Amino acid sequence: MALCVLIAGAVALHLTGPEVRLEWTHSVEKIRWREVWAETTTGLTLRRAAVKGSGAGMEPGDSAILTDGWWEWSPALRVPALHLAASGSTVSGWDFCDLTGCHELGATASAPLTLAPCAATGSGQSP
Repeated sequence: MALCVLIAGAVALHLTGPEVRLEWTHSVEKIRWREVWAETTTGLTLRRAAVKGSGAGMEPGDSAILTDGWWEWSPALRVPALHLAASGSTVSGWDFCDLTGCHELGATASAPLTLAPCAATGSGQSP
């Protein structure tokens, strides 16, 4: 199983492993946020979420537990794909982390990014 990041419909990044971590810095609050996504037969499942503090629009989930300065919880969210803006006007891009390390995309203005199962993108499951 593999996840792909697409830009304008073309595969920009193949991600490997059972889960992919997505991290970014909130554009207004300047607070770090991270989510762990996994591929399922119907798309993506959000396994865990964490925020390094709280602020406008960044409230931790109802079941959040404070661990090492991060509010962590396990939301129940499933989506076919995840669509992310890439304006280039925010304080950071999107960090996609897999077994090979972290890869930043969207720090400069580009078409929106899409995280989806590689099989659903027509690109297969290997680079």
